[in-house]
Amino acid sequence: MQNRKAFRLLLILALLPSSLAAQNGNAARNRATQAQSQPPQAEVLSGAIRAISRMHMDQFDDSLLWEAAIGGLIESLNDPYAELFTPAQSDAWEETTTGNYSGIGLQITLLNEEVTVTGVFRGFPANEAGIVIGDVIVGVNDTQVTDWSTEITADSIRGPVGTDVRVRVRRNGYEQPLEFEITRAEVHVKAVEWGMLDNDIGYVIMDRVARGAAEEMDAALEEMEDARGLIIDLRRNPGGFLDESLMLADLFLEPGEKLASTVQRTPGRPASEPDEEAFTDQWPARVPNLPVIVLVDGYTASGAEILAGALQDYDRALVLGERTFGKGVVQTVMELPHGRRLRFTTGTWLTPLGRSLQRDRDRQGQLLPENAAVHPIVATPQGRELVNGGGIFPDLDIVEDTLNLREQELVRVTGESQFPLNLRVMEYGFELASVRRETKSDDDVTDAEFETLMSRLADEGLVANLVADPDIRAYLRWRARIALWQRMDDVGAEAGVLAERDRALSEAIRLLSSHTTQTELFQAVDASSTAARGATN
Repeated sequence: MQNRKAFRLLLILALLPSSLAAQNGNAARNRATQAQSQPPQAEVLSGAIRAISRMHMDQFDDSLLWEAAIGGLIESLNDPYAELFTPAQSDAWEETTTGNYSGIGLQITLLNEEVTVTGVFRGFPANEAGIVIGDVIVGVNDTQVTDWSTEITADSIRGPVGTDVRVRVRRNGYEQPLEFEITRAEVHVKAVEWGMLDNDIGYVIMDRVARGAAEEMDAALEEMEDARGLIIDLRRNPGGFLDESLMLADLFLEPGEKLASTVQRTPGRPASEPDEEAFTDQWPARVPNLPVIVLVDGYTASGAEILAGALQDYDRALVLGERTFGKGVVQTVMELPHGRRLRFTTGTWLTPLGRSLQRDRDRQGQLLPENAAVHPIVATPQGRELVNGGGIFPDLDIVEDTLNLREQELVRVTGESQFPLNLRVMEYGFELASVRRETKSDDDVTDAEFETLMSRLADEGLVANLVADPDIRAYLRWRARIALWQRMDDVGAEAGVLAERDRALSEAIRLLSSHTTQTELFQAVDASSTAARGATN
C-alpha cells in the first residue's frame, strides 16, 4: 500500500490548479497591489454596496449585501453545482467528504427519548476511555444533557484536537453515572464497510468516496482474499474526492490502463482552449481474477461513477441497477477569506473509452430533455457495447420494487398520525443487539421477539388492522431483522436480509453463486437479455 500512497500524492499534485503555488507565493504582493489592480466593475460593485448600506430606506448589514452580490454572481454562472460555503457549511462539507472531524469517536442516537451511544469507533478516544454501546449520555462537562437533542450533544462533545471533555453516562448495572475525561482527537469515519455473504461472496458497501476510501477498500480486499466473487455497492454514493476514485479503480485494473481523463480549462487560458489530461493505472491489480459486480442507481454520482465507468469500460465488472445520476464535472473548491469556500465547475470527466458522465441539467439541477436514440455506442475490449449518453448505463437494468399497497398504507397512516414507527423499530433492534452481545448469540429475530415488538406497537396506538395484516407483519419483521444486524455491525448478515427484497442485490448474489469468472457473468447477462428480447418480439 506504500506504493499506492505515493500514487495518491502524485494524483493530488496533478489535480491541483497549476496556479495555486504561484497564488500562495505572491499572496502578500497581490494584497499590496489589490487597490491598483481592481477593475472598474469591482469599484462599481463596492460603491453600490456602500451606497445601499448607508442610504437605503431599509438598513442592510454590509455582510448581507456582499452575500447577496456573490449569490447573484453564482446564479449567473448557470452552474447547478456552484456554491459558496459559509464557515459552518464549509466545516460540514469537510466532514462529509473526508469523514474527518475533531471529537471522541462516538455515534449517538435519540432512543426512548435519551441520547444513547449506538456506535463506538475502534481506536479512537471514546473506545480507549471505556465508553460502550448502550451508555446513555447524561452530562457533558458541568451541564446535564438529559433534555438535549443529539445535535446539541454532539456539538458540545466535539471541540479542538487536544482539548478535554468530560462525558457522564448512565450504564445498566451501575447505580451512579460514570464519568470519563477524554482528550479529543481527529476522528475518521470509514467510507467502506464489508462483510461476507453465503457462498463465500464478498460484499462491500461504500457510501461516499472519502479520504482514505482506496486504502479502506484495499484492506477489505485483503481480508476477503478467499472470496469467490465480489459485490461493490455504490448505490446512493454521491462521490467525493476524485483522486480517491482513481486509486480505487487502480486496485482493479492493470498498469498502463487509462483510469479516466479530464477536459479542463487551464487557469488564465481561454475556455475555448481546454487541456485534456489522462490518468493511468500505476500498480498491478489487487484481485485480478476475482469476478466483480457493481451495483448503481440514480443517486450514484461523480467519483462513484468514475469508478463504475472505469471497471465497466475494461470489462472488469458487471454493472447492475439503474442509470446513474450523471455528474461528470470537475469541481474546484477554492478557499476564500474568513472561512468561506467557493465551489464551481472547471471541466469534465471522461471514462477510459471517452464516455461523458455528464447529464445536462438546469440551474436548479433538473434534467433537461434528451434524445436517447442518438446516444453513440462504444465497444469494450471484449466487444461489449456501452452507451455514451451521460451517466453509467448498467449492463443489466434492474429497477427496485416499491412498497406494496398495504405497506404504502402503513407509511401513510403512521406519517399522518406522526406515529414514530421507524424509531420504535430501530430502538427494538438496538435492544435485541444488546441481548445478543450479552449472550454471545448470533440468532436472528425469533417469533417471540417479533410478537413483543408488535405488542408494543399496538399498545402505543398502531392501528389494529395494520398490526394484524400478514403483509405488514412480514414487512415489519424484515425491518426488525435489518435493525438488529445493523446494531450488531454485521454487514454480511444485514445484506443477506436486504437481499430478500432488494432485486439488484439478490440478482448479483445469484449470478456470483452460479458463475466463477467475469466472462461467464457477461455471457449470462447477454443470454438473458437475448431471451428477453426474443420473448418480446
